[in-house]
Amino acid sequence: APMSDALIAALSEFAALLGPRLSTAPAVLAQHAQSESLIRAGAPQAVVFPETTAEVSRIAQICHRHRLPMTGWGAGTSLEGHALPLKGGITIDFSRMAAVLSVDIDDMTARIQPGLTREALNTELRATGLFFPVDPGANATLGGMAMTRASGTTAVRYGTMRDNVLALEVVLADGQIIRTGSAAPKSSAGYDLTALMVGSEGTLGLVTELTLRLYGQPEAVSAATCAFPDLTSAVDCVIATIQTGIPMARIEFLDESTVAACNVYSGLSLPIAPLLLVEFHGSPRGVKEDAARFGAIAAEFGSQGFDWASLQEDRTRLWTMRHAAYPAILALGGLTDPRVTYWEPAKWVARLRATMT
Repeated sequence: APMSDALIAALSEFAALLGPRLSTAPAVLAQHAQSESLIRAGAPQAVVFPETTAEVSRIAQICHRHRLPMTGWGAGTSLEGHALPLKGGITIDFSRMAAVLSVDIDDMTARIQPGLTREALNTELRATGLFFPVDPGANATLGGMAMTRASGTTAVRYGTMRDNVLALEVVLADGQIIRTGSAAPKSSAGYDLTALMVGSEGTLGLVTELTLRLYGQPEAVSAATCAFPDLTSAVDCVIATIQTGIPMARIEFLDESTVAACNVYSGLSLPIAPLLLVEFHGSPRGVKEDAARFGAIAAEFGSQGFDWASLQEDRTRLWTMRHAAYPAILALGGLTDPRVTYWEPAKWVARLRATMT
């Protein structure tokens, strides 16, 4: 499509500001026109790669003056299409803003840039004895995780991004730079703008810095799978466990059709039944006691016993399988839309049992 006068003028200003960090190459535009989502929504008209908050502010000022839509881009791992440019315009790719700015071991906080991924942050934190627990599965950027209020398998113990983002630096639509929140563990001064921004999906501003809450790495970790005779028993077991106050680090449910899909995709042989995946964090003694208490509750609801994953590689394999549930469902049978047959569990299980044999 022909460029508008506003776009031509904006591109000239972006070129002067960013030089080669402005791209209108078809391959780059196509890369930022698709994500893990099934949604297709067109392509941006240009992609910019800022390196500082000041550059993001200047980009926003240019777009504001020329009335061009702006879309923030992290890693493109969202399943809901948050990062796709519905009306073209400019995509702002934060991949060059991926630094750990500071780590405060005493306060257990970290200041980071939005393009840093959760795996990269935890790699940087290894020597500190701290880690960042929010784990949505994909190696998403932390800026994107904040904007989508990501959760994950560890939310039952550590909460979601809503609970773990303490402060933000945000560029508003007109280029104004604001700071929300602080690293203080307790504050009641003014509006909670941090909570407003977290989960806003880029509609209120572009995050250029985050202050995150960190946690001590657990001394001991143990995980297990636990099969149940039916869905109701598994869900009731989870409810009873939470009510009892057992500090579960993870407790995830898979129905039998999803288990079957994951078995084929990840090369595992889990029992094709309603399944709980659980993990315990703490001291060696505490983990042992928590696991025993959970085992007693699970037995009351007809659990068919535990399959423990005590070794690190076994736990990694288990949670990698869980995180791959979505592509597992899509991959089998060449499906492009999980809604086609996913809501017919009996058909799925029969089909996947045949596949496995």
